[in-house]
Amino acid sequence: MNKDIEKILVTEEELAEITKKLGEQITRDYAEKKLLIVGVLKGSIYFLTDLSRHIDLPCQIDFIQASSYGSSTVSSGVIKITKDIAEDLTGFDVLLVEDILDTGKTLKHIHDMLIKRNPESIAVITLLDKPSRREADIHADYVGVDVPNAFVVGYGLDYDQFYRNLPYIGILKEEVYKK
Repeated sequence: MNKDIEKILVTEEELAEITKKLGEQITRDYAEKKLLIVGVLKGSIYFLTDLSRHIDLPCQIDFIQASSYGSSTVSSGVIKITKDIAEDLTGFDVLLVEDILDTGKTLKHIHDMLIKRNPESIAVITLLDKPSRREADIHADYVGVDVPNAFVVGYGLDYDQFYRNLPYIGILKEEVYKK
């Protein structure tokens, strides 16, 4: 375990089981649909990669990147789209893939922006859900696991762009980010 991690919340083995179970559910739910998986960068990259390997359907993958944190542990509330998707959404059933649903402000912004582009549907899948912090009116259609109100890193989630490469989800020690 990394010295900056206080506690492991979700192990590598649990992550593998979560992505398998969710991928199988999406395969059932999106059979006969034109699926476009849209990953919210950068945090969703590991989750999207592993999840998509368990989706046994033809699908397309694209990415969108939004930022509201900078180098902080708290969202600034100002959401900036830094990379938009390339696809025309008409006719697609869009699955937005998020690493963590926290306040929901960024995901709500992205969802509302994409719904105006004429998709057949938009659903949200999040690896981690932190419902105790929700401020925006948005929910996930698929959830890997609920997590407590703690600052978590690993498996794509970061603090100041570090810790994404940890193979598990852990709680970051406060002394790391409260300097």
